[in-house]
Amino acid sequence: MPRGGSGPVPVSRDGSVSVPVLRPCGTPLDVAPRFAFSRPVILGGVTDNSAFRALCTREKLLAAFGPFPVRLSTANTYSYRKVDVPFQEYVEHLLKPQDPARLGSDTLYFFGDNNFTEWGPLFQHYVPPPFRIPGTSPAYSFGIAGSGSGVPFHWHGPGFSEVIFGRKRWFLYPPDRTPHFHPNESTLAWLQHTYPTLPPAQRPLECTLRPGEVLYFPDRWWHATLNLDTSVFISTFLG
Repeated sequence: MPRGGSGPVPVSRDGSVSVPVLRPCGTPLDVAPRFAFSRPVILGGVTDNSAFRALCTREKLLAAFGPFPVRLSTANTYSYRKVDVPFQEYVEHLLKPQDPARLGSDTLYFFGDNNFTEWGPLFQHYVPPPFRIPGTSPAYSFGIAGSGSGVPFHWHGPGFSEVIFGRKRWFLYPPDRTPHFHPNESTLAWLQHTYPTLPPAQRPLECTLRPGEVLYFPDRWWHATLNLDTSVFISTFLG
């Protein structure tokens, strides 16, 4: 996405209500305070992670991490169940498109729970967004997931999300608007069954994140995600 521009530009991003896109033309301090405690925003052209992307191809990741165990979580709101499998087994046997009839509580998902002793050298090549909220420190969560997968609505502290490969669709509500959803239903099922019944005033903010774009999400905002392709992604949580 090209640099330049003077401020947030509302655009249609696979949704009737869009998350604004900001193309920073000044220093980070010119940008961050306007959104840090208010609403989500897509930041375009703020990092160059081409070197990190080159290390995240299927071939490179399997060569580097194939025999190492990874911890999978269930793709539901609370992610109670954890399962450890070799990374190669996850990629070759579990990394599949989401079955719409399968509950999120029965779907295993690789995101977070990263062993930094093993994955740390890879993360050293990642360039995080150049913005910070005073009093917070960053923590990375790396993930790989199949098309149609995602996590249903949940909330936590603020942070950034970047897609390295693929596309990730986001649905967001402010803290005072609890979405209608079942915590064990997959995002794909919610999109197919619940979303079409929502009147326009009850629909979430939406966007589709592509490589080279970073989404900032504020503290305690409800959000659900849906991977439109087999995707590689990383979040920077500000705790």
